[in-house]
Amino acid sequence: MTLESQDPDRQESVSSSEDDFPSGTPDERELFLSWLRYLRGAVVRKAAGLSDEDARWRPDGALLSLLGIVNHLTLVEWRWIEGGMRGQEVSRSEEEFRPGPELTVVAALAAYRERAAATDAAVRALPLSAPCRWGDQTDLRWVLLHLINETARHAGHADATRELLDGTTGE
Repeated sequence: MTLESQDPDRQESVSSSEDDFPSGTPDERELFLSWLRYLRGAVVRKAAGLSDEDARWRPDGALLSLLGIVNHLTLVEWRWIEGGMRGQEVSRSEEEFRPGPELTVVAALAAYRERAAATDAAVRALPLSAPCRWGDQTDLRWVLLHLINETARHAGHADATRELLDGTTGE
């Protein structure tokens, strides 16, 4: 699996806002969102431009594929915001880590960006102290920190998978 198998028509660009390293701000909500945006961008940068085959690659069948990471993070944000914060019924499946052949890199990245926009809008519409329906003494602030942590962990995982795939390193 190498980058030579990339289809130039399938190149996904990374927006400049996804590349911007977060700066300090006294606005706690925007500080959290800027870090979440940056970490999402790190994940997108690892998957952007890959063929569907390369995005599904896993080293010796271990770890998660880049496509699985993007799909999982999309669903994590959906579960915590729509389920934990808004009370909608949500579900979790181990299959989200191994998406079927119908999910392409382009579609997964588009869904991730769409979910990110919905998460950001929800975060801006709710007070940081809004209670989360899951867990004692959890609120939107806690959920945001959890999303930042989850995204950071999987961004590191994506770094390792991409480097093992084709040697690409860096944020």
